[in-house]
Amino acid sequence: MSPLHALAIFAAGIAAGTINTVVGSGTLITFPVLLAFGYAPVTANVSNTIGLVPGSASGAFGYRRELAGQRHRTVPLAIASVLGGAVGAALLLSLPASAFKAIVPAFIVIALCLIVAQPRLSRALAAHRPATHGRAPGPVVIASVFASGVYGGYFGAAQGILLLSILSLGLDEPLQRINAIKVVLAGLVNLVAGIIFALVADVAWGAAVLIAGGSIIGGVIGARGGRRLPDRVLRAVIVVVGIAAIVRLLTS
Repeated sequence: MSPLHALAIFAAGIAAGTINTVVGSGTLITFPVLLAFGYAPVTANVSNTIGLVPGSASGAFGYRRELAGQRHRTVPLAIASVLGGAVGAALLLSLPASAFKAIVPAFIVIALCLIVAQPRLSRALAAHRPATHGRAPGPVVIASVFASGVYGGYFGAAQGILLLSILSLGLDEPLQRINAIKVVLAGLVNLVAGIIFALVADVAWGAAVLIAGGSIIGGVIGARGGRRLPDRVLRAVIVVVGIAAIVRLLTS
């Protein structure tokens, strides 16, 4: 790995950590970068998942005020996320690499559509959200969070968008408090999947460490000031990078 490549991966980690904390689609930054530098798709995904775990931790710490008083609802959702992440990681490791290469472009397209539609989706969810302030999440919300965990353990791009949609519909809380829970849940999915990958998968540890270092910084930036980034610019960057990832996967 050249110094320039290392710097680019580290910078991608910072961007991904920031984006994951603010919205949740940082994988669409780091994953294409790893592909561009010649890493195999499954190895890139595994290494990326492990690298983004510390960024979720720093982002959750930055949201500690918004997390206060939410333990009763976060615990069942966390259990669902951990179980879903383990299932998703098992699917990634049990299915052939060719399946991942065939499936992931479709996942990225779905993720990009969610990112583009996120403003309208958020407004629609807010308008139809039931009044459930202070209540624990119901079985439908828990099951949906489990499903998002399966997706996150397998690939994970825009998992945060899925979680924000689910939690916004099922919880009557301000968006920032919902986003705080999202950061924790997505981090847990990456953590359990990362542990499994570290034990049995082929990990590019150099890349994972660089992403981890960058994502820690990004998590702090995202929690403190990332909300100030222009949404349109952020979405445009993610869409461009995502399209590049699709082209890379289909032509490699």
